[in-house]
Amino acid sequence: MLNRKTAIVTGGTAGIGKEIALLFVKNGANVIIFGTNRDRAAAALHELEAARVNDSQKVLCQIANVSKTKEVEETIQTLLSTFGQIDILVNNAGITRDNLLMKMSEEDWDEVLDVNLKSVYNTCKSLARPMMKAKGGCIINISSVIGLVGNAGQANYAASKAGMIGFTKSLAKELASRGIRANCIAPGYIETQMTEVLPQQVKEAVIEKIPLGRIGKPNDIAQAALFLATAPYITGQVLAVDGGMVI
Repeated sequence: MLNRKTAIVTGGTAGIGKEIALLFVKNGANVIIFGTNRDRAAAALHELEAARVNDSQKVLCQIANVSKTKEVEETIQTLLSTFGQIDILVNNAGITRDNLLMKMSEEDWDEVLDVNLKSVYNTCKSLARPMMKAKGGCIINISSVIGLVGNAGQANYAASKAGMIGFTKSLAKELASRGIRANCIAPGYIETQMTEVLPQQVKEAVIEKIPLGRIGKPNDIAQAALFLATAPYITGQVLAVDGGMVI
């Protein structure tokens, strides 16, 4: 489904990002994952190489801090020189620094907004002109249902994910005339490193709120990303992949 397409997936060395990268590779795409942990990056790259469906596919890993504007600009410029164009951008990099607002440090606020939201500005701005020149492109931003409904103790995370939704809708309007689509996926509770630390009783309470009766898996999000990457008439939308939690 993605033959001859080239995709960047930020936060692609583990969890949801790695699952998206793997599914894209299995569908014929060249894939570049961004990450900051070299050990996880090496392991993820090995998995991507094993998942290739043809010998011409390229898979790469870039060690880059996506919250740093100049670093992102230089990295993407290098990739454009190598691949010619980037067809798909998936902004998945994200962190949490949870606390009640009255106890939240300025550092925790800034770090979450920088990694989760400023990174999206950095990557999208760096690729806007190249995608416009190519007269096409697909941007998929991984937000969260927390950006839709909020959550106590996550004001910074909720703000970053809600900001991502507004950013995506604006970008969709700006770039649609050049054939570039921008959409959001809003995952619910997904089995990742972020959620596996939750106590069992908390997980059970979460499941009770999910009509489909289970916590999601990274592949549930990857399937949604593949759908949006190949759906030519969808832009500016937020696709909640949450088992019905926020119906």
